[in-house]
Amino acid sequence: MLTSLFSSNTPPTTEHDASEPFVVLTHGLHQNALYMEFLAKKLQIKGFHPFKFDYDSLGETLDQHSDNLNNWLEKNHDPNIAINMVGHSLGGLVIRDFIARYSQWEIGRCVTLGTPHIGSIKAKYIKDLIPPLIGKSYEKSLDGNIAPLKEGVCMGVIAGNVPNNFSQVVLMYHEYQANLTLDEREHDGAVFVYETQLPNAADHITLPVSHMEMLVDDSVAYQTAYFLKYGKFER
Repeated sequence: MLTSLFSSNTPPTTEHDASEPFVVLTHGLHQNALYMEFLAKKLQIKGFHPFKFDYDSLGETLDQHSDNLNNWLEKNHDPNIAINMVGHSLGGLVIRDFIARYSQWEIGRCVTLGTPHIGSIKAKYIKDLIPPLIGKSYEKSLDGNIAPLKEGVCMGVIAGNVPNNFSQVVLMYHEYQANLTLDEREHDGAVFVYETQLPNAADHITLPVSHMEMLVDDSVAYQTAYFLKYGKFER
């Protein structure tokens, strides 16, 4: 597996205390594990034991990401310890695919941040216009063609509605072309709020953050930790 120049999937440097819930963090498209550092530190302060999983978002397919994560876990993780998972954007789809394909692992609670669960219209436009910018991340992934969330998995979904991203012009174009309603037009600069909806999710919340701000926002980190502890978001 290709890894980032700046980080790799090495085992956590500290001994895992069984009282600290284990959390796998998966980054999004065009990112590497370092993007999850702020959230990892916030979760660690809250008593969790985070591991930042690094994967090649452009050069490998969704099932390859899951395979690589499974391989890492088989070498480094005690199967008797439940796995909690947090994914940003494409990373949330990695979580869903992993859960669907590797049922032998005990899954605790999961949170996705700005993940287009029903598919990404922005990714479709980019795939049609500049395919190299999407790479292998679209088919059976960002196209919405992914296995349903496994029954019994407790997953919380966080969406953002602050569009301060230059690339939001793609979504603005789609709003006009598709004649979306005002409610449907809410987005975080990369993903429409309605694209984050997951029918059997345990909870869904929309916060005033953009797609990338989710990674460094205190309220997102707080709500993520809260869901991992209680299976719901604080309101």
